[in-house]
Amino acid sequence: MNYIDNNFYSLINEFRQKDITFLYDNMVKKFLALPIVTQKSFEDFLNKFGYWGRIDIKNGVFDIYLDKAKVFKNNCEDFVWLYENLADYKSKFILYSILNNYYNFDFYNLGKVTNDIFKHYFDLDILKLQQNEVFVDVGAYVGDTTLDFINSYRKDCYKKIYCYEITEKSLFLARKNLEKFNNIIFKNYAVSDVNGTIFLNENDYSSSANQVSDSGNIEVKCVSLDNDIKEKITTIKMDIEGGEKKALKGCKNHITNETPNLLISIYHNNSDLIEIPKIISGYNKNYKFYLRYYGGPLYATEIVLICIAK
Repeated sequence: MNYIDNNFYSLINEFRQKDITFLYDNMVKKFLALPIVTQKSFEDFLNKFGYWGRIDIKNGVFDIYLDKAKVFKNNCEDFVWLYENLADYKSKFILYSILNNYYNFDFYNLGKVTNDIFKHYFDLDILKLQQNEVFVDVGAYVGDTTLDFINSYRKDCYKKIYCYEITEKSLFLARKNLEKFNNIIFKNYAVSDVNGTIFLNENDYSSSANQVSDSGNIEVKCVSLDNDIKEKITTIKMDIEGGEKKALKGCKNHITNETPNLLISIYHNNSDLIEIPKIISGYNKNYKFYLRYYGGPLYATEIVLICIAK
């Protein structure tokens, strides 16, 4: 057993052996031992997005750590399954560093695994394009990921690109940013598990963090990729602020029958890290799994699951 295996399994064994209260108390204790300015940065950042649970230092509220403690305790075997199904030790070390960051506030190793070579999502060591590439950008925002895709693989790398974005202003900017490129189809839809109507919850901090839900004041149309795209898809990128699981359900047929490359954000709640790989594996066993990390050293976000056909 090498040092990465040893560190990972030792951490999982602690999750197995301790109860939820111990795991929660450990995280709160270590959080409160951080410098005050760091605590405040955590509080402001986490509450700004609301994905993971509230922190209210003054009133002793640490919902995020209670939820994480439950995920750690109740999903030890799922974490082991994911670790043992990752295709390289870089991915395994990333998984360990993420979990140790959440549990032990390990900033050092998280800083070491940040990808600073390739563009976000597009690790050239892993992702090789197919002929007649049909790239689907789910959560296209202002076209930045599609532009990175074209710059990484050059403008003749694709046959067609679909850009899905729920915010009209962002989609307008995406059209402007990508106007010099051909064969890009822009769709002002949310992507989900069915065709229909859902609701937009606007984020006060950034439109990139807008979320959809089953209730609200702003109606938006939604589609499933299985219903909306009838041709073969070769690569799907998803970053839709917690809507990834429903969107994956809505492209089950594409995943099952075509084994497209999948570039999926898996950090928008405390359980995505294990639930999303399980969903994909349930649809198609013919994938190799990789993790890549594009976030900062304090709190693990911007985690990408890359799924490539075996």
